[in-house]
Amino acid sequence: MEKRAKEEPDPARRANDRITVEKIGGTSMSALGDVIENIILYPNDQEVRYGRVFVVSAFSGVTDMLLENKKTGKPGVYHRIKMHQDFNGPLKKLVTDLKAINKRYVQLGLNLEAADQFLEERICKARKYLTNLANILSSGYVSKDGILQAAREILASIGETHSAYNLVQILQNKGIKAQLIDLSGFDDHRSFTIDQRIRNAFRHIDLSDRICVVTGYAKGTEGIMREFDRGYSEVTFSKIAQILRPKEAIIHKEYHLSSADPVLVGKENCVPVGYTNYDIADQLADVGMEAIHPKASKPLEINNIDLRIKNTFEPSHPGTLITCDHVGQHKKVEIITGSDKLLIIDIYDPNMVGHVGTDLQIMEIFARHEVSYTFKATSANSISIVIWEKDHSKKMISELTAQFEKVSVEPVAMVCLLGSNMDRPGLLSKSAAALAAEGINIMSAGFALRKVNIQFLVEREHYKRAIIALNHAMAPVKEMELV
Repeated sequence: MEKRAKEEPDPARRANDRITVEKIGGTSMSALGDVIENIILYPNDQEVRYGRVFVVSAFSGVTDMLLENKKTGKPGVYHRIKMHQDFNGPLKKLVTDLKAINKRYVQLGLNLEAADQFLEERICKARKYLTNLANILSSGYVSKDGILQAAREILASIGETHSAYNLVQILQNKGIKAQLIDLSGFDDHRSFTIDQRIRNAFRHIDLSDRICVVTGYAKGTEGIMREFDRGYSEVTFSKIAQILRPKEAIIHKEYHLSSADPVLVGKENCVPVGYTNYDIADQLADVGMEAIHPKASKPLEINNIDLRIKNTFEPSHPGTLITCDHVGQHKKVEIITGSDKLLIIDIYDPNMVGHVGTDLQIMEIFARHEVSYTFKATSANSISIVIWEKDHSKKMISELTAQFEKVSVEPVAMVCLLGSNMDRPGLLSKSAAALAAEGINIMSAGFALRKVNIQFLVEREHYKRAIIALNHAMAPVKEMELV
């Protein structure tokens, strides 16, 4: 793999070496006591280190209540607006639920009366905006897409302002100089892009003598939900890092980035990954196992900002360091992962052979339906494409069927071997043999020329067994490189 030469840091970059930009995920935020003890006050709770910027997600499950459940699709408040139904009842229930969350943190020093009042005022403002949007929507005079997108933006912003406010108040009550930076723009009607809003928010702040807690939602003319949907908080984190230029950006999660899923293979059969690079992070994202949202990783990668993934509940562990140019010292598999939430679309037509442009025809249909793919294999008369099950579209399949002789769709699973330096003879045969030994048929397989990712398609019911088999076979070459 060709190493990317790092640029010499400019003076501004050197001056900001003491600054860190850190992202705290929703599950971690719900364990707010651990966040304070293991992240903000760690390692010496007698002396807080300033110059740190924390970008926070909503408490676990809150954005699901506001929009929809990310995994199951169970509708939240947004669904009521979209279906022209009354949303005031769900909003009242939301206030009750968020107040119940507030009560959990009283023992940490949260002023419950102030926190509840802040919450009520914010949701009251949101209700007024949403009522106006619903009235415009019901008039039928405007396109619903823009109105509904605005509703998603307003609802999404509530979750992060709630969690950020609570954390700042608790820290201040502990005598820590903490400042809330609310990027939701609820009371700011200026037409800022997201980048402009961030730059304006930090323009007059001296980071050397305080901790800044920033909402993961950022209001902008382009619409952060429209651009990035549920990955928006990591995008905000990335944009802040791009502007402040810390030496290192950190994401705190509730788990380690491990060589395999400990739930599937057992904690004793996997290890945290010490080092990897942004290319491998992209490979992970491609199968839904995001170390970081791919659109959030690009600004960090382009600006040569290292990214560290840390486990909130193991503060002494160095975690995983992701850099632009890391290549493992030894040829080995670093991560075994995959997904069983995929479909394979097989498109067959005897006229494909020798015909120029068949692939283009198919991709134009995919593009019209805004469907991306994670794997593609071809033969003389067929093209097989793997997509996410959630992206399946009957209209898209109908279009394909209208142009080609036979189109079939079936569920499938993908298992992958990932590594920054795993180009060694016999790896493909060894991994295929490991699957065969378990009676697992390989439906298709592939790898790109860069050889950072070997992919196997297997029947969905064989997914867990395939991960375990590959993990067992590759165990001798998965030793952790310590950070």
